[in-house]
Amino acid sequence: MVETHTKAYAAKLDTADELKAFRNEFHLKNECVYMDGNSLGLMSKRAEQTVYDLMASWKEHAIDGWTDGNQPWYYLSESLGEKMSGLVGAKKEEVIVTGSTTVNLHQLVSTFYEPEGKRTKILADSLNFPSDIYALKTQLKLQGYDDSHLIQVDSEDGHMLDEEAIINAMTEDIALIVLPSVLYRSGQILDMEKLTRAAHERGIKIGFDLCHSIGAIPHQLHDWEVDFAFWCTYKHLNGGPGSVAALYVNEKHFGTAPGLAGWFSSNKEQQFDMEHTLTPAEHAGAFQIGTPHVLSAAPLIGALELFHEAGIEKIRSKSLQLTAYMIELIEHELKDFGFVICNPVNEKQRGGHIYLEHPEAARICKALKMKQVIPDFRKPSGIRLAPVALYNSFEDVYECVQRLKQIMEDKVYEQFSNEREVVS
Repeated sequence: MVETHTKAYAAKLDTADELKAFRNEFHLKNECVYMDGNSLGLMSKRAEQTVYDLMASWKEHAIDGWTDGNQPWYYLSESLGEKMSGLVGAKKEEVIVTGSTTVNLHQLVSTFYEPEGKRTKILADSLNFPSDIYALKTQLKLQGYDDSHLIQVDSEDGHMLDEEAIINAMTEDIALIVLPSVLYRSGQILDMEKLTRAAHERGIKIGFDLCHSIGAIPHQLHDWEVDFAFWCTYKHLNGGPGSVAALYVNEKHFGTAPGLAGWFSSNKEQQFDMEHTLTPAEHAGAFQIGTPHVLSAAPLIGALELFHEAGIEKIRSKSLQLTAYMIELIEHELKDFGFVICNPVNEKQRGGHIYLEHPEAARICKALKMKQVIPDFRKPSGIRLAPVALYNSFEDVYECVQRLKQIMEDKVYEQFSNEREVVS
């Protein structure tokens, strides 16, 4: 057996891992190999503690918690935005923690989609997460347009997008572009800088959904001059189920009135003047709508500390090592079982998870869970495995592949139906 295909080699990699101490920061189940951090990150002990801390501030300060205590609630969205800004390469004023992913997309499209003359269409892609497409179609309908005004760039292989095809679709009738930074199935990273430059050369505003990239890869949104972006915080950021989302607006758009104005769109100093004419905040805070969900934002206070200590560049480096090691093991151990690796070969294009296709994918995922490996299934035949740099080890990767091999050798999956579960 080649040394790299042994458990001893995985242990050797773990010994040399600069980030190995962060594994102790998370609640891990014994014998369970968690490979679903690209859907829901694990709870960190610090995130758990900051929920208790925010609860205590409510208990101690009651209404005065808005302005008193270690984390005044009135400014929590801004302070968390500042802490998150380094992960997306933005100025602190350009990021605000607020709302949910789709609500934020509605806000940004209602702000920046300005159909005029022959520029009436929105450009997206055929591989994006459904929620984004639902929102874009809704925004078109609100403006009096039908689905024909949503242009979706197709994929030639069903897994990846050709950036040149996207650029070629940036025609004179496109008013706005919304794309994913990382494709949720194949993990392909789109060249956001290149696409933004091409859009701006054609006078088109462009934004990105960062749900599958934030916390896994570095970004430079400000330097790339991306117009806007939005993302959830419960995947790689480990903010917990339903944790508050976030958005970015480039400073060149400060002063643009929010498409969906609300109570917390206000300038903080004037908000309680109770005027019926909005004076928007002079930064990304203008794109908030309602009152911050303080208790749902609380885990992020602790979760983000770990990213500042580890550093996104080191996180990305280990993530690439983990996924490269997993690909190597899959190619060696599972070559006879019909799996197809659908990730980009070039690591510069590969996000933080591995995407496998197999005709029996749904039942294989059920068998993996029985063997205490937690993957996720994507219809019709996809298995996603996400070794996360902050809490997964190289031994986790080794163990995951070995258990999958045993499932295939023993045909354990045959005892399950090949249909997805209600939540997959």
